[in-house]
Amino acid sequence: MLQLQYIRENKETVIKGLQKKRFAQAETSVDQLIELDRRRRETQSEMDATLAKSNNLAKEIGALMKAGKKEEAEKNKSETGQLKTRSKELSDGLEKIEQELQALLVTLPNLPHSSVPEGKTAEDNETVYQHGGIPELTESALPHWDLIKKYDIIDFELGVKISGAGFPVYKGKGARIQRAMINFFLDEALKAGYYEIQPPIVVNEASGFGTGQLPDKEGQMYFASADGLYLIPTAEVPITNIYRDVILNESDLPVKNVGYTPCFRREAGSWGAHVRGLNRLHQFDKVEIVQVQKPDNSYKALEEMSKHIQSLLQKLELPYRVLRLCGGDMGFTSALTYDMEVYSAAQKRWLEVSSVSNFETFQANRLKLRYRDENKKTQLLHTLNGSALALPRILAAILENNQSEKGIAVPKVLQPYTGFDRID
Repeated sequence: MLQLQYIRENKETVIKGLQKKRFAQAETSVDQLIELDRRRRETQSEMDATLAKSNNLAKEIGALMKAGKKEEAEKNKSETGQLKTRSKELSDGLEKIEQELQALLVTLPNLPHSSVPEGKTAEDNETVYQHGGIPELTESALPHWDLIKKYDIIDFELGVKISGAGFPVYKGKGARIQRAMINFFLDEALKAGYYEIQPPIVVNEASGFGTGQLPDKEGQMYFASADGLYLIPTAEVPITNIYRDVILNESDLPVKNVGYTPCFRREAGSWGAHVRGLNRLHQFDKVEIVQVQKPDNSYKALEEMSKHIQSLLQKLELPYRVLRLCGGDMGFTSALTYDMEVYSAAQKRWLEVSSVSNFETFQANRLKLRYRDENKKTQLLHTLNGSALALPRILAAILENNQSEKGIAVPKVLQPYTGFDRID
């Protein structure tokens, strides 16, 4: 959530940033916020003055009665009653203004970093790095949705029977390679200094609000209405919320956590060839890295997180590219996002497998996540997260890129985890 003081003091900068994010009501919303904030401060000031005057008059009543000045004391009582009535009116009005202000404030997306390119859609994203050659397959090569049937490693029909579309059943070597990737990604994160967390996979509304999924993405989340709990779309939500309403000491920083969880996304309205097979699921597995950093260290940390994710793709021997997302293609909460895409040889297209983002103070302000500096003052922290990695499209690329007449070769780094070197 943006800070109101910053909006008030940097109106034009905020409007330009929101416009870069393609926020339609940028100027109108900022003007409304500033006006509401002016009314809030004026109302608060009048209420404070009214309460102070009422308290002073009330203190005088006893002294006036002792001095025999009953008429003056009664006059004070009458005025005190009027002031209390006015104070209640001001308090009610202040509460209404604050509710309106908060409701509008939470609709504003985070402001983009200065390096974010202009643009409306994914076509405007900037390629900042590309690694590895594009695999050349034979004419008989199959897309992964045919390969999984050929080798009987994932069953979509059985998933439909049990749950519905988008909930596949992994079987045999398919299940084992899933487990292998999870353990490989976790082990690599631990080597990089991350601390492992196994969080709950359902969260309450406060947690959804804290990381910015609510009220922005209710339609994409599964909701257990009887308990008021949401199935998590990513481990970022429960892991980051560990630090909600927390004041860290400077010596506690940086915080580096990693966690594996299943993830759940309704993906309402998604259909077509681009979501076939493993390309888009309602339930999938993901290893997530999360950092909490001091503001002056967060962009260095973002680059380090990007390099860590790239190292995983290199060890899996997958061709990939890194994109810096344009303003119009960025997430609601992000200030700067890098997407990592792997090349799917049979589909002949790039598949997003990771996003790594710096949220600056946007989540921390919602979470009330701060640290106490050397002067004992509290300041908001920066939060970051990244997929390291999401499994479905990684598996799709491994299956497609490594196929041959002899079967599908398992990347060497996964073989100690799988116990086999080929799916056949």
